[in-house]
Parts: sequence; C-alpha cells; structure tokens
Amino acid sequence: MRDALELLKTRRSIKPIELASPGPSPAELETLLTIASRVPDHGKLTPWRFIVFEAEGRNKAGEAIAEAFLAKYPDATADQVAFERTRLARAPLVIAVVSRAAPHVKIPEWEQVLSAGAAAMSLVLAAHALGYAASWITE
Repeated sequence: MRDALELLKTRRSIKPIELASPGPSPAELETLLTIASRVPDHGKLTPWRFIVFEAEGRNKAGEAIAEAFLAKYPDATADQVAFERTRLARAPLVIAVVSRAAPHVKIPEWEQVLSAGAAAMSLVLAAHALGYAASWITE
C-alpha cells in the first residue's frame, strides 16, 4: 500500500511541450487502456471512448484540427493555424478520452461524465506508474 500511496503523492502533470520520446510500447499502451477502462461505470454503459493518436496519426489528425480551426476562425493567423496543426505532435502518444454521456432512464448524464473523467485520471496515474510523464489537457 505504501507504494500505491507514494505513486499518488508523486504524480504531477508536466507541460505538453516537455513530453518527449519514447512513448509507451504497444504492450504498455494496452495496459494503460485496460486500467483506464476499470473505472466506476454505473450500468456498465462505458460512457467514454479512447482515441489513440501515435506516430503519423498525430500529424494526420493535426491537419483535420487545423482545417476545423480555420473554418471556425477564418481570420486566424498563420502561426495560430500552425499551432493547431502540431497540437497532437507535442507528445509521442496522445490518448483522447471522449465522453459519450447520453440520456438514460437510471444513470444521470453527470454520472457518466464523471466516469469519463475517472478514465482520464486512471490513464495519467497508470502512465506515472509505468514511468512516463503525462498531462491532462482539455483543449
């Protein structure tokens, strides 16, 4: 138990720009996702999904993000668009936790959102336990 408490006491986020390679191996990624999916989930709705961006996938997603940003902000500067284009390239691995909260007869939406938040927190704790830095951002 002392190791678990020490883990909880020492976990800290770092700036996304400070995240560096190497990222987790495929086996470690599977471990991260398994741990993140073991959160409280009243009704077993799995009201969240994980989207994994790694390698070239980060840049492909960045192109889509830049296009959407420019469509929303047509007066954006080239630097602002470039920042959005490289948003996911700041870390060797990005795992998006997407809340899928929806109306349900027994489980309120706020409870489903909390489950997604718990999944995100479990991800950063598991990354720390594996010796990686992590940052939870809501950009």
